[in-house]
Amino acid sequence: MAAAQERLSDGADGMDDAKDTAHAVPPAFRAAVDALRSARLRPQVEVEPTPAPQRLAPFAYALEAVVTDGEQELADGRLVLLHDPAGHDAWRGTFRLVTLVRAELEAEMAADPLLPEVCWSWLTGALQSRGLACGEPSGTVTRAGSHYFGGLSERPPASQIEIRASWTPREGRGGVPDTAAHLASWCDLLAQVGGLPPAGPGDGSVVTLPQRRGPQSR
Repeated sequence: MAAAQERLSDGADGMDDAKDTAHAVPPAFRAAVDALRSARLRPQVEVEPTPAPQRLAPFAYALEAVVTDGEQELADGRLVLLHDPAGHDAWRGTFRLVTLVRAELEAEMAADPLLPEVCWSWLTGALQSRGLACGEPSGTVTRAGSHYFGGLSERPPASQIEIRASWTPREGRGGVPDTAAHLASWCDLLAQVGGLPPAGPGDGSVVTLPQRRGPQSR
């Protein structure tokens, strides 16, 4: 499943796809998606459904988000909920959350040798601050620099940070994880990557870095 975090390809929405198959949408998956759709989130994070990957699990639902501060976009990302009613050995559960988060950084921040560890702490800290238990976390933190030439030579060099991760949310009553809380914690991560202050009390071990310039170009 570790490879899944590298393959957030576009496909059809998991809920809509399920209606066209011989298998009914499992009640646990429907409840998990309904919770995502009804979650209350901080206003700086704009979230909307997006096509979900088709081949990672029998059922999938995806959201994309942008963190804004006025007219400025600070970070963006995608969160995918996967569900396999039969369970998955690598997940050690029937649900899996997969994410991609990215933003641009100031050059001095990108040069910090501890940046990958700090970024990973943002993810784990966002989950811990909301008391969320999860299993089998895995992921990568990538930083990259871009230099422009020719017709683009007037652009200043840019540095980007990208977090790809996946984890298994603990299932609650009826085998349904608290997906609304996981979405809220993911939005906390997005906001932190974007340089916004925390919405409320958080994990004191998580390091906050200064304001970012914006999301990676698509």
